[in-house]
Amino acid sequence: MAPLDTAQTTTAKTGPSDALARFAADLRFEDIPANVLDRARLHILDGAGLGLASTQFPFAGPTIDAVCALGEGSSAIIGSNVTGTLRDAAMANGVLIHGLDFDDTHQQAIVHPTAAVMPTMLAIGQARATSGREALAAYCIGMEIAVRIGAAVQAGFHHTGFHATGVIAHFSSAVTAGRLMGSDAAQHVAAMGIAGSTASGIQVFLEEGAWTKRLHPGWAAAAGITAATLAQSGFKAPTRVFEGRFGLFHTHLHEHAENVDYSYLTDGLGERWMMADTALKPYPVCHFIHGAADAAAELHPQIGGTEITKVEIRLPKDTLPIVAEPIEQKRNATNEYEAKFSAPFVVAAMLLRGRFGLPDLTDAALADADTRAVAARCSCEVDPDTRWPDYFSGGVKVTLSDGRVLEAHVPVNSGAGERQLDVDGVTKKYMMNAGLAIDDSRAHHIRDLILGLEDNDVATLMGTLGGA
Repeated sequence: MAPLDTAQTTTAKTGPSDALARFAADLRFEDIPANVLDRARLHILDGAGLGLASTQFPFAGPTIDAVCALGEGSSAIIGSNVTGTLRDAAMANGVLIHGLDFDDTHQQAIVHPTAAVMPTMLAIGQARATSGREALAAYCIGMEIAVRIGAAVQAGFHHTGFHATGVIAHFSSAVTAGRLMGSDAAQHVAAMGIAGSTASGIQVFLEEGAWTKRLHPGWAAAAGITAATLAQSGFKAPTRVFEGRFGLFHTHLHEHAENVDYSYLTDGLGERWMMADTALKPYPVCHFIHGAADAAAELHPQIGGTEITKVEIRLPKDTLPIVAEPIEQKRNATNEYEAKFSAPFVVAAMLLRGRFGLPDLTDAALADADTRAVAARCSCEVDPDTRWPDYFSGGVKVTLSDGRVLEAHVPVNSGAGERQLDVDGVTKKYMMNAGLAIDDSRAHHIRDLILGLEDNDVATLMGTLGGA
Protein backbone atom coordinates (compact mmCIF):
# COMPACT_ATOMS: atom_id res chain seq x y z
CA MET A 1 0.00 0.00 0.00
CA ALA A 2 1.33 3.45 -0.93
CA PRO A 3 2.18 5.71 2.00
CA LEU A 4 -0.40 8.34 2.93
CA ASP A 5 0.33 11.71 1.39
CA THR A 6 -0.12 13.77 4.55
CA ALA A 7 0.58 17.07 2.78
CA GLN A 8 -2.22 16.49 0.28
CA THR A 9 -4.58 15.30 3.03
CA THR A 10 -3.91 18.45 5.05
CA THR A 11 -4.44 20.63 1.99
CA ALA A 12 -7.75 18.90 1.25
CA LYS A 13 -8.95 19.77 4.75
CA THR A 14 -7.92 23.41 4.52
CA GLY A 15 -8.26 24.26 0.82
CA PRO A 16 -11.07 26.00 -1.07
CA SER A 17 -13.14 22.85 -1.59
CA ASP A 18 -13.28 22.31 2.15
CA ALA A 19 -13.98 26.00 2.86
CA LEU A 20 -16.91 26.10 0.46
CA ALA A 21 -18.25 22.84 1.87
CA ARG A 22 -18.13 24.08 5.47
CA PHE A 23 -19.85 27.29 4.43
CA ALA A 24 -22.63 25.24 2.82
CA ALA A 25 -23.02 22.94 5.81
CA ASP A 26 -22.68 25.38 8.70
CA LEU A 27 -24.41 28.59 7.61
CA ARG A 28 -27.61 29.37 9.49
CA PHE A 29 -30.54 31.32 8.09
CA GLU A 30 -29.99 33.86 10.88
CA ASP A 31 -26.44 34.46 9.59
CA ILE A 32 -27.66 35.81 6.25
CA PRO A 33 -27.89 39.63 6.17
CA ALA A 34 -31.30 41.16 5.56
CA ASN A 35 -30.21 42.88 2.34
CA VAL A 36 -29.01 39.54 0.93
CA LEU A 37 -32.34 37.91 1.73
CA ASP A 38 -34.13 40.85 0.13
CA ARG A 39 -32.14 40.40 -3.07
CA ALA A 40 -32.71 36.63 -2.98
CA ARG A 41 -36.47 37.02 -2.94
CA LEU A 42 -36.35 39.47 -5.84
CA HIS A 43 -34.17 37.17 -7.93
CA ILE A 44 -36.47 34.21 -7.26
CA LEU A 45 -39.45 36.38 -8.28
CA ASP A 46 -37.64 37.36 -11.46
CA GLY A 47 -36.89 33.72 -12.22
CA ALA A 48 -40.52 32.74 -11.70
CA GLY A 49 -41.72 35.35 -14.18
CA LEU A 50 -39.17 34.25 -16.75
CA GLY A 51 -40.10 30.61 -16.36
CA LEU A 52 -43.75 31.43 -16.95
CA ALA A 53 -43.02 33.61 -19.96
CA SER A 54 -40.85 30.94 -21.55
CA THR A 55 -43.79 28.55 -21.77
CA GLN A 56 -45.07 30.74 -24.62
CA PHE A 57 -41.94 30.30 -26.76
CA PRO A 58 -41.02 27.50 -29.19
CA PHE A 59 -38.27 25.88 -27.10
CA ALA A 60 -40.67 25.10 -24.21
CA GLY A 61 -42.76 22.51 -26.03
CA PRO A 62 -39.92 20.14 -27.01
CA THR A 63 -38.42 20.49 -23.54
CA ILE A 64 -41.64 19.49 -21.80
CA ASP A 65 -42.31 16.74 -24.36
CA ALA A 66 -38.88 15.31 -23.52
CA VAL A 67 -39.76 15.27 -19.82
CA CYS A 68 -42.87 13.27 -20.63
CA ALA A 69 -40.83 10.82 -22.73
CA LEU A 70 -38.29 10.37 -19.94
CA GLY A 71 -40.85 9.03 -17.48
CA GLU A 72 -43.63 9.88 -15.06
CA GLY A 73 -43.12 11.77 -11.84
CA SER A 74 -44.75 14.18 -9.42
CA SER A 75 -42.41 17.18 -9.58
CA ALA A 76 -43.93 20.36 -11.01
CA ILE A 77 -42.78 22.27 -14.06
CA ILE A 78 -43.30 26.03 -14.07
CA GLY A 79 -46.44 27.03 -15.95
CA SER A 80 -47.23 23.50 -17.14
CA ASN A 81 -49.71 20.77 -16.23
CA VAL A 82 -46.99 18.24 -16.98
CA THR A 83 -45.07 16.78 -14.05
CA GLY A 84 -41.88 14.76 -14.20
CA THR A 85 -39.28 13.02 -12.15
CA LEU A 86 -37.44 15.24 -9.72
CA ARG A 87 -34.33 15.62 -11.88
CA ASP A 88 -36.22 15.97 -15.15
CA ALA A 89 -38.46 18.68 -13.71
CA ALA A 90 -35.38 20.52 -12.43
CA MET A 91 -33.87 20.27 -15.91
CA ALA A 92 -36.99 21.66 -17.55
CA ASN A 93 -37.29 24.52 -15.06
CA GLY A 94 -33.66 25.46 -15.67
CA VAL A 95 -34.35 25.63 -19.41
CA LEU A 96 -37.42 27.80 -18.82
CA ILE A 97 -35.75 30.23 -16.41
CA HIS A 98 -32.70 30.72 -18.62
CA GLY A 99 -34.38 30.25 -21.99
CA LEU A 100 -35.12 33.89 -22.77
CA ASP A 101 -31.66 35.14 -21.76
CA PHE A 102 -33.50 37.61 -19.56
CA ASP A 103 -32.26 36.17 -16.25
CA ASP A 104 -29.78 37.56 -13.74
CA THR A 105 -26.04 37.89 -14.24
CA HIS A 106 -23.23 38.55 -11.82
CA GLN A 107 -21.13 40.79 -14.00
CA GLN A 108 -17.71 40.13 -12.55
CA ALA A 109 -18.32 36.38 -12.40
CA ILE A 110 -20.10 36.34 -15.79
CA VAL A 111 -22.49 33.69 -14.54
CA HIS A 112 -26.29 33.34 -14.48
CA PRO A 113 -26.61 31.93 -10.96
CA THR A 114 -30.38 31.72 -10.42
CA ALA A 115 -31.07 29.58 -13.50
CA ALA A 116 -29.60 26.44 -11.90
CA VAL A 117 -29.85 27.17 -8.17
CA MET A 118 -33.57 27.97 -8.27
CA PRO A 119 -34.67 24.82 -10.18
CA THR A 120 -32.66 22.70 -7.75
CA MET A 121 -34.25 24.45 -4.79
CA LEU A 122 -37.74 24.08 -6.25
CA ALA A 123 -37.45 20.39 -7.14
CA ILE A 124 -35.98 19.19 -3.86
CA GLY A 125 -37.97 21.71 -1.83
CA GLN A 126 -41.25 20.49 -3.30
CA ALA A 127 -40.37 16.84 -2.76
CA ARG A 128 -39.39 17.43 0.86
CA ALA A 129 -41.93 20.18 1.69
CA THR A 130 -38.96 22.34 2.65
CA SER A 131 -39.67 25.46 4.70
CA GLY A 132 -39.24 28.80 3.01
CA ARG A 133 -36.48 29.74 5.46
CA GLU A 134 -34.37 26.71 4.64
CA ALA A 135 -35.08 27.11 0.92
CA LEU A 136 -33.86 30.71 1.04
CA ALA A 137 -30.72 29.68 2.93
CA ALA A 138 -29.93 26.97 0.37
CA TYR A 139 -30.59 29.39 -2.48
CA CYS A 140 -28.26 32.03 -1.02
CA ILE A 141 -25.52 29.44 -0.45
CA GLY A 142 -25.73 28.15 -4.02
CA MET A 143 -25.80 31.67 -5.44
CA GLU A 144 -22.76 32.77 -3.43
CA ILE A 145 -20.72 29.73 -4.45
CA ALA A 146 -21.58 30.21 -8.13
CA VAL A 147 -20.53 33.85 -8.02
CA ARG A 148 -17.28 33.16 -6.21
CA ILE A 149 -16.19 30.44 -8.63
CA GLY A 150 -16.99 32.73 -11.55
CA ALA A 151 -15.08 35.64 -10.03
CA ALA A 152 -12.06 33.42 -9.35
CA VAL A 153 -11.62 32.36 -12.97
CA GLN A 154 -11.38 35.95 -14.27
CA ALA A 155 -13.58 35.25 -17.35
CA GLY A 156 -11.34 32.31 -18.22
CA PHE A 157 -14.07 29.87 -19.21
CA HIS A 158 -15.24 32.13 -22.02
CA HIS A 159 -11.71 32.32 -23.38
CA THR A 160 -11.57 28.55 -23.78
CA GLY A 161 -14.97 28.17 -25.41
CA PHE A 162 -17.10 27.27 -22.40
CA HIS A 163 -20.34 28.92 -21.33
CA ALA A 164 -19.37 29.76 -17.75
CA THR A 165 -22.82 29.01 -16.35
CA GLY A 166 -22.76 25.60 -17.98
CA VAL A 167 -19.64 24.78 -15.96
CA ILE A 168 -20.11 26.62 -12.68
CA ALA A 169 -23.77 25.76 -12.15
CA HIS A 170 -22.96 22.09 -11.57
CA PHE A 171 -21.17 23.05 -8.35
CA SER A 172 -23.74 25.56 -7.15
CA SER A 173 -26.54 23.07 -7.81
CA ALA A 174 -24.66 20.31 -5.98
CA VAL A 175 -24.29 22.37 -2.80
CA THR A 176 -27.87 23.68 -3.02
CA ALA A 177 -29.17 20.13 -3.31
CA GLY A 178 -26.90 18.88 -0.57
CA ARG A 179 -27.95 21.64 1.79
CA LEU A 180 -31.63 20.79 1.33
CA MET A 181 -30.84 17.10 1.80
CA GLY A 182 -28.94 17.71 5.03
CA SER A 183 -25.42 16.98 3.80
CA ASP A 184 -22.46 17.50 6.10
CA ALA A 185 -19.25 19.20 4.98
CA ALA A 186 -17.58 15.97 3.82
CA GLN A 187 -20.60 15.15 1.69
CA HIS A 188 -20.54 18.63 0.14
CA VAL A 189 -16.87 18.12 -0.73
CA ALA A 190 -17.75 14.82 -2.37
CA ALA A 191 -20.71 16.30 -4.26
CA MET A 192 -18.54 19.06 -5.71
CA GLY A 193 -15.90 16.47 -6.53
CA ILE A 194 -18.46 14.49 -8.49
CA ALA A 195 -19.79 17.64 -10.17
CA GLY A 196 -16.32 18.26 -11.56
CA SER A 197 -16.83 15.28 -13.86
CA THR A 198 -20.16 16.52 -15.22
CA ALA A 199 -19.40 20.26 -15.60
CA SER A 200 -19.40 21.39 -19.21
CA GLY A 201 -21.34 23.58 -21.63
CA ILE A 202 -19.69 24.65 -24.89
CA GLN A 203 -20.45 27.84 -26.79
CA VAL A 204 -20.84 26.34 -30.25
CA PHE A 205 -24.51 27.39 -30.08
CA LEU A 206 -23.34 30.86 -31.14
CA GLU A 207 -22.70 29.64 -34.69
CA GLU A 208 -26.33 28.93 -35.53
CA GLY A 209 -28.63 30.06 -32.74
CA ALA A 210 -29.00 26.54 -31.34
CA TRP A 211 -30.94 25.91 -28.12
CA THR A 212 -28.20 24.17 -26.14
CA LYS A 213 -27.27 27.23 -24.06
CA ARG A 214 -30.78 27.08 -22.64
CA LEU A 215 -30.11 23.53 -21.51
CA HIS A 216 -26.90 24.29 -19.63
CA PRO A 217 -28.35 25.40 -16.26
CA GLY A 218 -31.13 22.80 -16.42
CA TRP A 219 -28.62 20.01 -17.02
CA ALA A 220 -26.50 21.44 -14.20
CA ALA A 221 -29.49 21.27 -11.84
CA ALA A 222 -30.07 17.60 -12.69
CA ALA A 223 -26.35 16.85 -12.39
CA GLY A 224 -26.05 18.69 -9.08
CA ILE A 225 -28.94 16.74 -7.61
CA THR A 226 -27.31 13.53 -8.83
CA ALA A 227 -23.95 14.50 -7.36
CA ALA A 228 -25.40 15.36 -3.95
CA THR A 229 -27.35 12.09 -3.86
CA LEU A 230 -24.32 10.02 -4.81
CA ALA A 231 -22.27 11.80 -2.15
CA GLN A 232 -24.86 11.07 0.54
CA SER A 233 -24.87 7.43 -0.56
CA GLY A 234 -21.14 7.14 0.09
CA PHE A 235 -19.85 7.38 -3.48
CA LYS A 236 -16.09 8.00 -3.33
CA ALA A 237 -15.18 11.31 -4.95
CA PRO A 238 -12.21 13.65 -5.40
CA THR A 239 -11.67 16.00 -2.48
CA ARG A 240 -9.75 18.73 -4.35
CA VAL A 241 -11.90 19.37 -7.40
CA PHE A 242 -10.78 22.98 -7.78
CA GLU A 243 -7.20 22.98 -6.56
CA GLY A 244 -6.07 19.45 -7.41
CA ARG A 245 -3.91 18.27 -10.28
CA PHE A 246 -6.21 17.91 -13.32
CA GLY A 247 -8.92 19.67 -11.32
CA LEU A 248 -11.50 22.01 -12.80
CA PHE A 249 -9.28 25.00 -13.43
CA HIS A 250 -6.42 23.18 -15.12
CA THR A 251 -8.63 21.02 -17.32
CA HIS A 252 -11.05 23.74 -18.41
CA LEU A 253 -8.86 26.85 -18.50
CA HIS A 254 -5.56 25.57 -19.93
CA GLU A 255 -3.10 28.49 -20.12
CA HIS A 256 -5.64 30.74 -18.38
CA ALA A 257 -5.42 28.63 -15.23
CA GLU A 258 -2.51 30.76 -14.09
CA ASN A 259 -4.90 33.73 -13.84
CA VAL A 260 -7.21 32.09 -11.30
CA ASP A 261 -7.51 34.12 -8.11
CA TYR A 262 -8.22 31.51 -5.44
CA SER A 263 -8.86 34.20 -2.84
CA TYR A 264 -12.35 34.73 -4.25
CA LEU A 265 -13.26 31.21 -3.18
CA THR A 266 -12.56 31.77 0.49
CA ASP A 267 -11.91 35.38 1.53
CA GLY A 268 -14.77 36.84 3.54
CA LEU A 269 -16.95 33.80 2.90
CA GLY A 270 -20.13 34.24 4.95
CA GLU A 271 -19.24 37.86 5.75
CA ARG A 272 -19.02 39.55 2.36
CA TRP A 273 -21.90 38.42 0.16
CA MET A 274 -20.92 38.84 -3.49
CA MET A 275 -24.28 37.50 -4.67
CA ALA A 276 -25.94 40.73 -3.52
CA ASP A 277 -24.23 42.49 -6.45
CA THR A 278 -25.88 40.24 -9.04
CA ALA A 279 -27.67 42.28 -11.68
CA LEU A 280 -31.19 41.75 -12.98
CA LYS A 281 -31.60 42.38 -16.70
CA PRO A 282 -33.85 45.11 -18.05
CA TYR A 283 -33.42 43.71 -21.61
CA PRO A 284 -33.80 40.11 -22.87
CA VAL A 285 -30.38 40.01 -24.54
CA CYS A 286 -26.81 39.10 -23.69
CA HIS A 287 -25.73 41.19 -20.72
CA PHE A 288 -22.54 42.22 -22.51
CA ILE A 289 -24.63 44.50 -24.77
CA HIS A 290 -26.56 46.31 -22.02
CA GLY A 291 -24.33 49.36 -21.59
CA ALA A 292 -24.34 50.02 -25.34
CA ALA A 293 -28.10 49.44 -25.43
CA ASP A 294 -28.55 52.02 -22.66
CA ALA A 295 -26.40 54.48 -24.62
CA ALA A 296 -28.48 53.91 -27.77
CA ALA A 297 -31.67 54.51 -25.80
CA GLU A 298 -30.26 57.86 -24.63
CA LEU A 299 -29.59 58.88 -28.24
CA HIS A 300 -32.96 57.80 -29.62
CA PRO A 301 -34.86 61.03 -28.79
CA GLN A 302 -32.16 63.14 -30.45
CA ILE A 303 -32.31 61.24 -33.74
CA GLY A 304 -35.92 62.22 -34.39
CA GLY A 305 -36.37 60.08 -37.47
CA THR A 306 -33.27 61.36 -39.26
CA GLU A 307 -31.51 58.72 -41.37
CA ILE A 308 -28.65 56.95 -39.58
CA THR A 309 -25.63 56.58 -41.87
CA LYS A 310 -23.03 55.13 -39.51
CA VAL A 311 -22.94 53.58 -36.02
CA GLU A 312 -19.86 52.85 -33.91
CA ILE A 313 -20.54 50.57 -30.92
CA ARG A 314 -18.03 50.53 -28.06
CA LEU A 315 -17.84 47.39 -25.94
CA PRO A 316 -15.50 45.77 -23.40
CA LYS A 317 -12.67 44.01 -25.26
CA ASP A 318 -13.34 40.58 -23.79
CA THR A 319 -16.96 40.63 -24.95
CA LEU A 320 -16.30 41.27 -28.63
CA PRO A 321 -15.94 37.57 -29.62
CA ILE A 322 -19.40 36.88 -28.15
CA VAL A 323 -21.51 39.81 -29.36
CA ALA A 324 -19.53 41.44 -32.19
CA GLU A 325 -17.70 38.71 -34.11
CA PRO A 326 -17.85 37.70 -36.88
CA ILE A 327 -19.23 41.11 -37.68
CA GLU A 328 -21.10 40.16 -40.87
CA GLN A 329 -22.98 37.44 -39.03
CA LYS A 330 -23.79 39.82 -36.18
CA ARG A 331 -25.10 42.40 -38.64
CA ASN A 332 -27.41 39.83 -40.19
CA ALA A 333 -29.07 37.98 -37.30
CA THR A 334 -31.43 35.36 -38.73
CA ASN A 335 -33.19 34.12 -35.58
CA GLU A 336 -34.03 35.42 -32.11
CA TYR A 337 -31.10 33.70 -30.44
CA GLU A 338 -28.60 35.17 -32.86
CA ALA A 339 -30.24 38.55 -32.30
CA LYS A 340 -29.81 38.29 -28.50
CA PHE A 341 -26.06 37.99 -29.04
CA SER A 342 -25.78 40.65 -31.73
CA ALA A 343 -24.66 44.11 -30.62
CA PRO A 344 -25.50 45.58 -34.07
CA PHE A 345 -29.08 44.27 -34.03
CA VAL A 346 -29.85 45.31 -30.45
CA VAL A 347 -28.28 48.75 -30.80
CA ALA A 348 -30.01 49.35 -34.13
CA ALA A 349 -33.40 48.51 -32.62
CA MET A 350 -32.70 50.75 -29.63
CA LEU A 351 -31.67 53.68 -31.82
CA LEU A 352 -34.83 53.37 -33.89
CA ARG A 353 -37.36 52.68 -31.15
CA GLY A 354 -35.76 53.61 -27.83
CA ARG A 355 -36.65 50.29 -26.19
CA PHE A 356 -35.96 46.57 -26.42
CA GLY A 357 -38.20 43.81 -25.08
CA LEU A 358 -39.45 40.35 -25.95
CA PRO A 359 -41.63 41.71 -28.82
CA ASP A 360 -38.43 42.95 -30.49
CA LEU A 361 -37.30 39.35 -30.93
CA THR A 362 -40.32 38.12 -32.90
CA ASP A 363 -39.94 36.99 -36.52
CA ALA A 364 -41.52 40.24 -37.70
CA ALA A 365 -39.08 42.34 -35.66
CA LEU A 366 -36.13 40.33 -36.93
CA ALA A 367 -37.24 40.94 -40.52
CA ASP A 368 -37.82 44.69 -40.05
CA ALA A 369 -36.11 46.40 -42.98
CA ASP A 370 -35.20 49.58 -41.09
CA THR A 371 -33.56 47.68 -38.23
CA ARG A 372 -31.60 45.47 -40.61
CA ALA A 373 -30.43 48.49 -42.59
CA VAL A 374 -29.06 50.24 -39.48
CA ALA A 375 -27.50 47.01 -38.20
CA ALA A 376 -25.64 46.72 -41.51
CA ARG A 377 -24.08 50.14 -40.85
CA CYS A 378 -22.79 49.18 -37.40
CA SER A 379 -19.18 48.50 -36.48
CA CYS A 380 -17.84 47.43 -33.09
CA GLU A 381 -14.68 48.51 -31.31
CA VAL A 382 -13.03 48.33 -27.91
CA ASP A 383 -14.43 50.76 -25.36
CA PRO A 384 -11.47 52.73 -23.91
CA ASP A 385 -13.58 53.94 -20.98
CA THR A 386 -15.01 50.60 -19.92
CA ARG A 387 -15.46 49.67 -16.27
CA TRP A 388 -15.37 45.98 -17.16
CA PRO A 389 -15.47 43.55 -15.42
CA ASP A 390 -17.34 45.36 -12.64
CA TYR A 391 -19.93 46.65 -15.09
CA PHE A 392 -20.89 46.01 -18.71
CA SER A 393 -20.16 49.55 -19.85
CA GLY A 394 -20.83 50.60 -23.40
CA GLY A 395 -21.01 53.49 -25.78
CA VAL A 396 -22.49 54.45 -29.13
CA LYS A 397 -21.45 57.07 -31.70
CA VAL A 398 -23.99 57.82 -34.43
CA THR A 399 -23.52 59.78 -37.64
CA LEU A 400 -26.72 61.15 -39.19
CA SER A 401 -27.53 62.15 -42.78
CA ASP A 402 -27.91 65.80 -41.73
CA GLY A 403 -24.26 65.85 -40.60
CA ARG A 404 -24.86 65.62 -36.88
CA VAL A 405 -22.71 63.25 -34.81
CA LEU A 406 -24.23 62.02 -31.56
CA GLU A 407 -22.40 60.18 -28.79
CA ALA A 408 -23.35 58.58 -25.47
CA HIS A 409 -21.46 56.40 -23.02
CA VAL A 410 -22.89 54.46 -20.08
CA PRO A 411 -20.30 53.38 -17.49
CA VAL A 412 -22.75 51.48 -15.24
CA ASN A 413 -25.35 49.54 -17.19
CA SER A 414 -28.96 49.68 -16.03
CA GLY A 415 -29.85 46.95 -13.53
CA ALA A 416 -26.36 46.90 -12.02
CA GLY A 417 -24.55 48.62 -9.15
CA GLU A 418 -26.35 51.70 -7.94
CA ARG A 419 -28.81 51.13 -10.79
CA GLN A 420 -30.07 47.75 -9.48
CA LEU A 421 -33.77 47.08 -9.99
CA ASP A 422 -35.68 47.59 -6.75
CA VAL A 423 -38.81 45.76 -5.63
CA ASP A 424 -41.03 47.95 -7.81
CA GLY A 425 -38.79 47.47 -10.84
CA VAL A 426 -38.59 43.71 -10.39
CA THR A 427 -42.34 43.45 -9.79
CA LYS A 428 -43.03 45.40 -12.99
CA LYS A 429 -40.74 43.10 -14.98
CA TYR A 430 -42.21 40.00 -13.31
CA MET A 431 -45.81 41.01 -14.02
CA MET A 432 -44.97 41.78 -17.64
CA ASN A 433 -43.37 38.37 -18.11
CA ALA A 434 -45.85 36.34 -16.06
CA GLY A 435 -48.71 38.06 -17.88
CA LEU A 436 -47.72 36.29 -21.08
CA ALA A 437 -48.82 33.00 -19.52
CA ILE A 438 -51.20 33.56 -16.57
CA ASP A 439 -53.79 36.05 -15.35
CA ASP A 440 -53.00 38.92 -13.00
CA SER A 441 -54.71 37.33 -9.99
CA ARG A 442 -52.56 34.22 -10.11
CA ALA A 443 -49.46 36.27 -10.88
CA HIS A 444 -50.05 38.44 -7.81
CA HIS A 445 -50.58 35.35 -5.64
CA ILE A 446 -47.26 33.86 -6.78
CA ARG A 447 -45.54 37.18 -6.16
CA ASP A 448 -46.89 37.33 -2.61
CA LEU A 449 -45.79 33.74 -1.90
CA ILE A 450 -42.25 34.47 -3.07
CA LEU A 451 -41.84 37.82 -1.35
CA GLY A 452 -43.04 36.16 1.87
CA LEU A 453 -41.25 32.88 1.24
CA GLU A 454 -39.78 32.51 4.73
CA ASP A 455 -43.34 32.25 6.06
CA ASN A 456 -44.39 29.67 3.45
CA ASP A 457 -42.99 26.41 2.08
CA VAL A 458 -41.78 25.32 -1.35
CA ALA A 459 -44.52 22.74 -1.90
CA THR A 460 -47.16 25.45 -1.55
CA LEU A 461 -45.29 27.70 -3.98
CA MET A 462 -44.91 24.94 -6.56
CA GLY A 463 -48.59 24.06 -6.23
CA THR A 464 -49.33 27.53 -7.62
CA LEU A 465 -46.31 28.03 -9.90
CA GLY A 466 -46.85 24.69 -11.65
CA GLY A 467 -49.89 24.14 -13.84
CA ALA A 468 -50.84 25.84 -17.10
